[in-house]
Amino acid sequence: MQKKIFYKIFIFFLFFFFQQNSFASIIEGIPRIIDGDSLEINNNKIRLFGVDAPEKKQICKKPYLIISFLISLGFQKKYECGLLATKQLKKLINNKTVKCIAESKDRYNRYLSICYLKNKDINSWLVKNGYAIAYRRYSKKYVLEEQHAEKNKLGIWQGTFQNPEEWRKKN
Repeated sequence: MQKKIFYKIFIFFLFFFFQQNSFASIIEGIPRIIDGDSLEINNNKIRLFGVDAPEKKQICKKPYLIISFLISLGFQKKYECGLLATKQLKKLINNKTVKCIAESKDRYNRYLSICYLKNKDINSWLVKNGYAIAYRRYSKKYVLEEQHAEKNKLGIWQGTFQNPEEWRKKN
């Protein structure tokens, strides 16, 4: 009798444990863009998984005048790369329905998600176009997209920038 009760309790705890750890959630709707790697759909805060965009107040530099005569001389100007990333994400989504697939939540209770506009992976698009970098600390998923952006000098890769994670620590 006690063995049966023990087994039932054991099975209940196993079931409960696996239910708590098997997290998959689909969030769909027209998002409000928070910044270059965060959005909100129906009061659900979403952090784009595997990418890290410059912060809203982050400043980057890009070339604006290059003089090549006997020696190559270049000048850079500052620009708001964090705001640019946010604007480009807004422009891409353009008040259309987005589908986000979340596997977990972060320490700020945001859904860590890969989001899609129709069949387009938004996370991938941001990195491939140089508006975000691959967030290697958490995933290597978008490293090839980052290499493409760097090689082709797209977005932040056309000039100089501080890694967004380093920028957050200092600011």
